[in-house]
Amino acid sequence: MTILVTAASGQLGRLVVDALLERGARPDDLVASARDTSKLADVAARGIRTVELDYARPDTIAAALDGIDAVLLISGSEPGSRLTGHRNVIDAAKAAGVAKLVYTSAPQAATADYALGADHKATEEAIAASGVPAVIVRHNWYTENYAADVARAASTGTIAASVADGRVASATRADFAAGDAAVLLEDGHLGQVYEFGGDAAWSYAELAAAASEVVGRPVSYASLTTEEHVAALESAGLDAGTAAFVAGIDDAIRRGVLDVPTGTLSRLIGRPTTSLVDGLRAAVPAQEQRLAQATNAA
Repeated sequence: MTILVTAASGQLGRLVVDALLERGARPDDLVASARDTSKLADVAARGIRTVELDYARPDTIAAALDGIDAVLLISGSEPGSRLTGHRNVIDAAKAAGVAKLVYTSAPQAATADYALGADHKATEEAIAASGVPAVIVRHNWYTENYAADVARAASTGTIAASVADGRVASATRADFAAGDAAVLLEDGHLGQVYEFGGDAAWSYAELAAAASEVVGRPVSYASLTTEEHVAALESAGLDAGTAAFVAGIDDAIRRGVLDVPTGTLSRLIGRPTTSLVDGLRAAVPAQEQRLAQATNAA
């Protein structure tokens, strides 16, 4: 079986390639794609074929899918404008007779009403309408998403958000990548919709406690109203639309959209998901380095 990983130059895609190899896939059975294949030189050096694939250019998709049995469609990175590119991949997969399409969707995409889920819901519907054999893997939040908040808390002592008591079943990118690899390689998953997330959902008070362990100082959670959150974001330099979008994500968390610790991911990868503290310990030093580099460059 030949497996193609889209967006393989990205953080998740690279980890999926690693996970496929760790699970026994042969390099010559894998194809890694990116808009810019020069960013995959290290992948090619491992004996993996690399191809150009741009979601916005159907000709590159059709060429990349020639001879491919299974495709991991990693969702685009621009909310609100990624559906067309996703449809291009779905159409090409149907035309190529792909036997398995795995799509990285968002938590509760088909049932929860939140801005970040709209593209994913529409993509899931497009996949179903296409008739392409598929598996939907809905990724919860990456623990790494909180590295910047924790790094800042080292100096501020505070993590502010408007999620109230909402909970998040996060896991690390490596955890999700291992789950994606399992679904790609194993039989028996076609037609399934999996909610992938950490084994335990945590509150922002627990996030602050974990941050305290990581940065070595007390960190507290400052609970804001949505209005206070939008005002704080605007005062930090965000325009009104972006501030409302960010606060809208917190509103979704407050409503329980990310509180889905199903245990499915750990079952598929054969181990517990990475704990919040351990995930942050690994992610925060890299984030601090990026912040330092940005400061020096300025």
